[in-house]
Amino acid sequence: MNKKRDRLEIIHDILYVVREKKDKALQTHILYKSNLSHQMLTEYLSELLTKGFMIEMTDKKGKKHYELTDKGYNYLKDYNIIRGFVDSYGLG
Repeated sequence: MNKKRDRLEIIHDILYVVREKKDKALQTHILYKSNLSHQMLTEYLSELLTKGFMIEMTDKKGKKHYELTDKGYNYLKDYNIIRGFVDSYGLG
């Protein structure tokens, strides 16, 4: 049975993609790998940028990519700890 992802899981998925792309994630990479609509991704990216989880960088050719901040890396670490705790009690 497929369950809908909650907000925290979607944030995790976005940050995970950025980390896996070695802090050079383009918006299209994030869009496809996180399985979100363009509108939803735009809203989440805006929030994550505003709250300091990521920064938006522009290369010499004018292409934008995203990089995690320490706050973003800490979120991924803490999310995995919490997910492990929830799963260990069979609540996940």
